[in-house]
Amino acid sequence: MRYARYLAGVAAIAWMLSLGLAQPAAASSANVAALQVALKALGLYPVAVDGVKGPFTQQGVRSLQQRQRLLVDGVAGPQTRRALGKRGRPRLGSRVMHRGQRGWDVAALQFMLQRRGYGPGGFDGGFGPGTHTAVTSFQRAAGLTVDGLVGSATINALRRRSGGPTHSTPRGPIRFFRPVPGSIGDRFGAPRENGRRHSGLDFPVGYGTLVEAAGVGTTVFAGYNTGGYGNLVVIQHRLGYTTWYAHLSRITSWAGERVEGGTRIGYVGSTGHSTGPHLHWEVRLNNVPIDPSPYLLSTTAASASAPAEVRARCADPAAYRTARIDRCR
Repeated sequence: MRYARYLAGVAAIAWMLSLGLAQPAAASSANVAALQVALKALGLYPVAVDGVKGPFTQQGVRSLQQRQRLLVDGVAGPQTRRALGKRGRPRLGSRVMHRGQRGWDVAALQFMLQRRGYGPGGFDGGFGPGTHTAVTSFQRAAGLTVDGLVGSATINALRRRSGGPTHSTPRGPIRFFRPVPGSIGDRFGAPRENGRRHSGLDFPVGYGTLVEAAGVGTTVFAGYNTGGYGNLVVIQHRLGYTTWYAHLSRITSWAGERVEGGTRIGYVGSTGHSTGPHLHWEVRLNNVPIDPSPYLLSTTAASASAPAEVRARCADPAAYRTARIDRCR
């Protein structure tokens, strides 16, 4: 009996690793998104699908397990996935997907398309007209055969970090460094569950990741926003541009601070309306959100080195604020 339980545990761990569900919560995953879509269809996931395994995802899994009288551990193991029925299968890559199909793999595909900037019109696990249009648009941009069939070639291309509607050379009168390292998740204009469009870029990076100012300016707000942004920093730049840094775990800037590209302003968190650690970053022109992509450089700002006594003071947020140090790490 003990050996049987051991084998079951090994199988569960292997299944989670194959799905990507055992990744850190900060990493967005197509399979986590597929799980969220399935839970949402059952009324067990009340927020937007984002592919990040946060507290709402775990609570949805627990509720499903309670409903099905399974072991309530918040882990989407094999039994829990079987309890999802048709929404819990087949796994991504196990078949060639095409119009008219439904399932876990289609939901994962929709999330991958959205993450690359080819919105399918929502996440429902159904390969309908919107998903077909998104697939053919991506295939055309990636130089693949444009047939609307999603096999290994299309899936591998979606997983690569190249291709898609990106801007190789920033445009516009102003440039911004990336506020954190890492890839971009949800892009500007992505549809949200409340019917609105995404007003910025999401960077799915780890909890506690250093957030740096994207350019020269002055912090005009540093505090908690009750409208969903959580811990928020807003920086005023020239020509009417502002940048917004939301869901921070901790703020290290203050209203009136003069900043430049690379100034430490806080750390990534999951405050406000957020289902997992990530940085929501906006660019606004005269307080109207605009697509940040044409203004975004491919690198983060390189912070200048500081003497040992400065680094020591930077380690203490109170001392950092008192000293007005621009480049704390």
